[in-house]
Amino acid sequence: MDILETLQTLWTDSGFQSFFVDGGWKNLIMIGIACVLLYLGIVKKFEPLLLVGIAFGCLLVNLSYFGAGSTDALYHPELWDNFLNPEHADYHSYGAIMAHGGLLDILYIGVKAGVYPSLIFMGVGAMTDFGPLISNPKSLLLGAAAQMGVFLAFFGAVCLGFSGEQAASIGIIGGADGPTAIFLTTRLAPELLGPIAIAAYSYMALIPMIQPPLMRLLTTEEERKIKMEQTRTVSKTEKIIFPIIVASFVILLLPSTAPLVGCLMLGNLWRECGVTERLSDTVQNALMNIVTVFLGISVGATTAADRFLSLETIKIIVLGLTAFAFSTVGGLIVGKIMCKLSGGKINPLIGSAGVSAVPMAARVSQMEGQKANPSNFLLMHAMGPNVAGVIGSAIAAGFLLAVFK
Repeated sequence: MDILETLQTLWTDSGFQSFFVDGGWKNLIMIGIACVLLYLGIVKKFEPLLLVGIAFGCLLVNLSYFGAGSTDALYHPELWDNFLNPEHADYHSYGAIMAHGGLLDILYIGVKAGVYPSLIFMGVGAMTDFGPLISNPKSLLLGAAAQMGVFLAFFGAVCLGFSGEQAASIGIIGGADGPTAIFLTTRLAPELLGPIAIAAYSYMALIPMIQPPLMRLLTTEEERKIKMEQTRTVSKTEKIIFPIIVASFVILLLPSTAPLVGCLMLGNLWRECGVTERLSDTVQNALMNIVTVFLGISVGATTAADRFLSLETIKIIVLGLTAFAFSTVGGLIVGKIMCKLSGGKINPLIGSAGVSAVPMAARVSQMEGQKANPSNFLLMHAMGPNVAGVIGSAIAAGFLLAVFK
């Protein structure tokens, strides 16, 4: 083989050549999108712990995957299509994926099996104080009301032509809970995981921009000025019993919620029981960081150009924003009702914290309350519905999973 033939072979085998054939221009667009996401994560600090990993996973898959038959690709969507297709019995095991897949296919097993989202919930439970919710159980109503956007977006997605499974996965974006969105989507509509995950985490990062206009629109200045009384002190015994009771009741009611709710409550029990400090510390820090690395890269891998660039993606982005907005509205409306019924003792701003983005949504409630009244301190009051929202989004996902699985 002469030098010219060698150079021609190198060019034919390179990824650069692939950009100019078989729709390779789509990969260039996705590489540009990956760079934008990296900018948002690094420079703008939009959910950087996950968005940077998702963006780089997007970059890796679109540098290496140029359609079915890309033998050197890090991720092979067609393998996962076969995994779900009864006609391809040879691929109905994770062992087959490990034998035939690339690095990101292997890491994605943790997403598909529900391992990463569940472990993230365990970390959230270990980092979260359920005291504000225990001291004010009425917060559960606000967490439930903030799931309104989930079901409105579901019906909207059905009207736009999505299947029931796909609509359920899109609707859960309204819960503002990335792990729950990933958990549900991998079971009902794995083909939509990329756009749904990116939409969910993007809107979570944009909470300080999305929620305040809605909060000011739906509440009066007098309502925003309301100072709430200090919540009662919650005993250690209550904090230990709470995760046990919640796990038992919710899992018996909706068994499909067991991975998420079970891990959430186990993490919180480790935090509160007083005899497992080392485990609680490990789950909050080392384990949480490790799982975040694998989860971000794996989710980013699902954004291969020939799957991501479609009209469906645009619909998902719009429906996700609608779901998130209506979830915020639902919490605020019930917050206003509770304000009236309590004789003006409840600040309706805490209703917006009913979405499960902990603790960002609670901080936004605090900031808006202080703008109206500098002596207002709503953070701990808002943490009640915020924590309730985490439980509520898991229950909503479990309900949808029970209906469509």
